Amino acid sequence: MDQRKCECGHTNPVGTLLCESCGIPLLQPVKEMDEKKAFPDMRYEGTARRSQTYSTSVVDKVWNFFSSVKIAIIIIIITLVIAGVGTILPQLEYVPVPLLDEPSKALFYEQTYGFFGKVYYALGFHEMYGSWWFVSLLVMIGISLVICSLDRVIPLYKALNKPRLNQHLSFYKGQKLHADMLLPEGLSVEEKLAQVQSWYKKKGYRVYREGNSVLGEKARFSRWGPYVNHIGLIIFLLGVLLRGVPQFFLEDTIWVREGQTVKVPGTELYIENLDYKTEYYTKDEFAEDLPLQEGQVIPKNYQTDAVLYKNENEGLAGAKPKLVEVKRGSITVNHPLTYEGILLYQLDRREQMLGALNFDLYDAKEKEKRVGSFKIDLYEPKKEQKVGNHYVVRVMDYFPDFELGKDGVPTTKTTLPNNPMVALEIIDSKTNESERLAYVAGGFIENTKSPRFILEVHKPDIIDSSGLLVRKDTMIPLIYFGAFITMIGLVMGFYWQHRRIWVHVTNNELYLAGHTNKNWFGLQQEAKNLVKQLELPLELILEQDKQKSKKKA
Repeated sequence: MDQRKCECGHTNPVGTLLCESCGIPLLQPVKEMDEKKAFPDMRYEGTARRSQTYSTSVVDKVWNFFSSVKIAIIIIIITLVIAGVGTILPQLEYVPVPLLDEPSKALFYEQTYGFFGKVYYALGFHEMYGSWWFVSLLVMIGISLVICSLDRVIPLYKALNKPRLNQHLSFYKGQKLHADMLLPEGLSVEEKLAQVQSWYKKKGYRVYREGNSVLGEKARFSRWGPYVNHIGLIIFLLGVLLRGVPQFFLEDTIWVREGQTVKVPGTELYIENLDYKTEYYTKDEFAEDLPLQEGQVIPKNYQTDAVLYKNENEGLAGAKPKLVEVKRGSITVNHPLTYEGILLYQLDRREQMLGALNFDLYDAKEKEKRVGSFKIDLYEPKKEQKVGNHYVVRVMDYFPDFELGKDGVPTTKTTLPNNPMVALEIIDSKTNESERLAYVAGGFIENTKSPRFILEVHKPDIIDSSGLLVRKDTMIPLIYFGAFITMIGLVMGFYWQHRRIWVHVTNNELYLAGHTNKNWFGLQQEAKNLVKQLELPLELILEQDKQKSKKKA
């Protein structure tokens, strides 16, 4: 006989353990089951699961792999271990020195942390959360959650959607909690079943009845708790993964000097630094005298006054930016300037920095007459500028943070003008006579003993620069929503228990059976209360108690 065909005539899907109609075990004879106490697992009501039924095609094998809870746990453990390893050394974004290219990044980790740092960088742990393999692990967790849920929730829905009534006697006897007895002659079955229904309603059970079979069911929704939990985790993971897409997440830093307008990375916005200031506490503002050293001050506020512009020509190839003001305001610590979900935080500052060098130009042929003045911007120096009526100053070379390399060739340590060196060429456009010189460390290096052109240094321009954090995170609401759904699922699954108590009468025999997904002691107590209400000499048997007594014997 086909294994799917039950004694009652009902045809069940392949892999079904309990007949969907009468509840009889399909994979072994009833007598054998009674002897071995091996009633099928009621977790999914004996319904067929896809992962335990099909295993021939590639899709089946992939489905079966990801539907395994053990595999899911292994993937989660691997992810947690790798995430832990990723915290041993600092991530690249928190390295305190600027690393402009891949070789410099690799060199930093190797020189700072030795061989372990070299391996750490080679394996991609320096940018772990954005690495393809870490994202792949998160995707695998998400796939596992989806497949595990679908593999179980569909058969569970089919099973729970139709209450089991008038089941085969082996169904009642096979439950973990069960009892049976021969009813005394003259006992009214209808009266007892009415008492059962009344007790069910009093205890908050939902009542189902079919002939002489009554089922009381409570908190069925709690069985969906784990799957609601899975939905929340899937939403949470989706939000985390979408943060890797630039359209949904942005986090970058920019430096804006006073008076400078720069593009806000990843947006169509520009920001202008109108003014930066640091405010300090005065002695009068302290509640008590503090042991401050001479000249020591305590910062009170870091503030950047800024204007946000929108580029209306964004996306037009070759078009110059057309800036329109959209917002202005102050940026202070923990109080960002916001616009359309983009937040600009005060992150850092550089005060009293060199902004420009100021020179006066004198011509020895003109009796050392001052012929004009010029300025060299140390961040964006002009290649050429006209001075006076017929003089031209050209910047031949520029090193913001000058030093001599090991080979004696000039180089720069950083991009900041901490020690500027400027090589200049001064030309008299009338005579085409020219001279070259270099300014470094407050002095001049000239290529002639009797120079015609003389430069005099004046007070340089001093500026402040603001370090701003640009953040845009549109996935935060989705992540919070996923976390909220997860909490609902946890409460549903942990706080409530799905309880069912069957009372079935046939051939003048009464059968009582109970099932719950957890807290069997609580179900046993409720069943005892029901027996007490019926005033019948029923002896309840809880299978786990039987097994314990056998072990003791």
